[in-house]
Amino acid sequence: MRHAVIDRNEPSRDMLTGLANRAGAMTRIAKWQAKAAAEGEAAPIHAMLIGIGRIATVNLAYGEAAGDGALSEIARRIDHFAADEFETGGFLAARLDGGKFLLTACEPCSRERWQWLGEALADSLAHPIAAAEGAGVVRLWPRLSLIRLAPGEAADSLLDRLAHSLDTAQRVHGKRLFWADQTAEVPGRGAAQLEVDLLAALNRDEIEICFQPQYSLSDGTLVGAEALARWQHPDLGLVGAGPLFEIAERADHVAQLSRHIAERALTKAAAWPRHLRMSLNITPADLASTSFAESFTGLLKNCGFPADRLTLELTEQVLLSDIEQAGEALGELRAAGMRIALDDFGAGFCNFRYLKVLPLDTLKLDRAMIEGIAEDPRDLAVLRGIIAMARALGLSLVAEGIETEAQRKVAKREGVEVVQGFLTGKPVGAEDFLKLTR
Repeated sequence: MRHAVIDRNEPSRDMLTGLANRAGAMTRIAKWQAKAAAEGEAAPIHAMLIGIGRIATVNLAYGEAAGDGALSEIARRIDHFAADEFETGGFLAARLDGGKFLLTACEPCSRERWQWLGEALADSLAHPIAAAEGAGVVRLWPRLSLIRLAPGEAADSLLDRLAHSLDTAQRVHGKRLFWADQTAEVPGRGAAQLEVDLLAALNRDEIEICFQPQYSLSDGTLVGAEALARWQHPDLGLVGAGPLFEIAERADHVAQLSRHIAERALTKAAAWPRHLRMSLNITPADLASTSFAESFTGLLKNCGFPADRLTLELTEQVLLSDIEQAGEALGELRAAGMRIALDDFGAGFCNFRYLKVLPLDTLKLDRAMIEGIAEDPRDLAVLRGIIAMARALGLSLVAEGIETEAQRKVAKREGVEVVQGFLTGKPVGAEDFLKLTR
């Protein structure tokens, strides 16, 4: 999965979140425009300004460290959302100041799709965030201003118009999305229609399963892949896994979607050579079911994929509700032969209690833990600390978000076992992955 790589030695980086800052965003937009002008075209630039409310309240209730942690989690969600949605063109996620973030993309995109992406991102950002160890969770209310850049419009003008529109949005109760060009939102598919579309897509088996290759760092061999879901909507275009599950959650069909994806992925992977592993994400709805371990083990047998070649990945967000019940279900799955990985480690608050009470086999390092390791001594020191902790706990390490050869070399030197990322291979369809195995 691709994301905007920020050089940590440049003054264009926000020190708290690792995203670009205002100067970095303006520079990137100007470069997009210059490149398009040199080719005799207009750059198809779209932008959304995201304002996060209640940060001051979090600071007062839990302390500034909790507020900073919440902002870092918001940054991670924006970056992951963009990496999931923009596969062919460039994008940039930036933190401008305080609780204001910018997401801009340079690729063809309809007005309807950009509006839908804004709504989907707002849903993701509104999900609970752990406030601090033992302090519960907080919910932050995002408001967004959207724009499509006019030909020849300067970056500073774009940001000014977005900021003015966002100020207006923050004074309107109950509304979270505005267009900065003062036109109304695009009429079209609302939430209810998208839910209907999703159910029809499930019935017609239109949810695509693709696989991102994973490679051993010791000898460079293919060792497996992570299964990912995509939906090619007839009007909105590509819908990534994050927004796909947001739609399913509103329709109360998360469990159905999760099982659909698992069944399709396991069936396709049954044809792989026997030395390859598959990683599969599980959801809060999965772990909330007391019968999940039993039903999933039965599904595995029906699909013909061996349990000892499957790794189940879960994130901190999956575990926020009931860590004890999650631990019991994971223990049953692990006893059946599956491995358990904690995904996105290094993002958010890194609740170390999970490492104590959950039956884990693997830590999967978030791209935020990788992106600066080749040039920033502090990032390298953090990586070494995590590796030492993993070794002490007997956990293996997978690094995602590997974008450069320099990052790959450092990860290998420091002892990371497996990598995945844009450098080693983007997600591909089932048939193309089978070709890789040969």
